[in-house]
Amino acid sequence: MATRPDRSRAPTETRGPGQRSADPYRDLDVIDSHAPRANQATIGTLALLAFLIDWWPLLAILAVQLFVGLRFGRRFCLPCLAYFELIQPRLGEGPIEDSRPPRFANQVGLVVLTAASVAHLLRLESIGWGFGLLVSALALLAAVTGFCVGCELYKLASRLRGSYGGTLQTIDSADLDIDLDEPLTVLFTHPLCTDCHQVERKLRQRGTRLVGVDVKERPDLARKYGISVVPTVVSVEPDGSATLLPST
Repeated sequence: MATRPDRSRAPTETRGPGQRSADPYRDLDVIDSHAPRANQATIGTLALLAFLIDWWPLLAILAVQLFVGLRFGRRFCLPCLAYFELIQPRLGEGPIEDSRPPRFANQVGLVVLTAASVAHLLRLESIGWGFGLLVSALALLAAVTGFCVGCELYKLASRLRGSYGGTLQTIDSADLDIDLDEPLTVLFTHPLCTDCHQVERKLRQRGTRLVGVDVKERPDLARKYGISVVPTVVSVEPDGSATLLPST
């Protein structure tokens, strides 16, 4: 059954220090958006430092740290742990976002840092430093501006999979528990996602006929329709044909 997004734990911009809407170690499908930026600042700064002091093993150490964090969770990601335990309690929780795009960005960083380390082992220093500086530049760009290239690539790939992979070409009205007698908009959302609530407010202000599908409550529908990131907005016609819409 489709549901309206649950607002009982909705994140707000007025949360003070020490207050959390999302537990960083249990609510793993979302993340405080400031945590990836803290991680990116650390990775970018240390990768640049490795180049400046001409000590490439630091790139390998960063790759190992990324691998450990990805494999064993946030408690083993040292920059994330520092953010959640030292910074967030003092400054407060930031906007909550889908954790999959920054996780993908970390995976890309791991691959490139590993390639840099291998290149140095093979004495291909120019290539190794090229990879290392690429990671540094993109990580610092994300940390400073919030524009994460890896995250945007993930979102683009998600839209392409939904559009051209056939997963979102049609939506079954039975899944929405309503009669598709006129066009409507379906919002795939998560109860803790800040952007999801902002998108919902905008759509309702426009008078859009809206149905919300909580992917935390209905992971089966998320899998069925290939929802790889929230918020995802879909226009549905009475015949069930579906078209992805921008979520901004």
